[in-house]
Amino acid sequence: MLLAFCQWVEASVVGQFISGSTWAFPTIESIHVFFLVIVVGTVAIVDLRLLGVASRNRSVSRLSNDVLPVTWGAFVMALITGGLLFTSRATHYLANWEFCAKMVMLLLAGANMLLFHFLTYRDVERWDNDAITPVAARVAGALSLLFWIAVVVLGRWIGFTVQ
Repeated sequence: MLLAFCQWVEASVVGQFISGSTWAFPTIESIHVFFLVIVVGTVAIVDLRLLGVASRNRSVSRLSNDVLPVTWGAFVMALITGGLLFTSRATHYLANWEFCAKMVMLLLAGANMLLFHFLTYRDVERWDNDAITPVAARVAGALSLLFWIAVVVLGRWIGFTVQ
């Protein structure tokens, strides 16, 4: 069923246009990388604060409120451009372990974020201004950095493996 969907996506007008154009894929890929850099950069700002490495003089909630709207906007754009890239060679990406691993890392990053926001962040007012955050917050920040670095590495690796 997933293979049939990928074949359909690849055969779509959009998939055919992107795969057949000399400029579409590299242009979309450049835009994708631009927005991914914003996502990873803004996530890293919050994660480094959670780890107590940077921005220790700012509250976690204020820092999060300042950067997360930018993160979400860039994430939506990275998702759209990534989806467009996927249409060009969907069946190849489906069979590519680096692509599949990247998707798993994205899911793990999302699960980590949800767990952090619904469990650890619930009582942020208790530790919001502390230079050293609770262990659970530091673990969430470290895992987030790990998952997002893996997304970047695997994404770059895909470019060398999908022909």
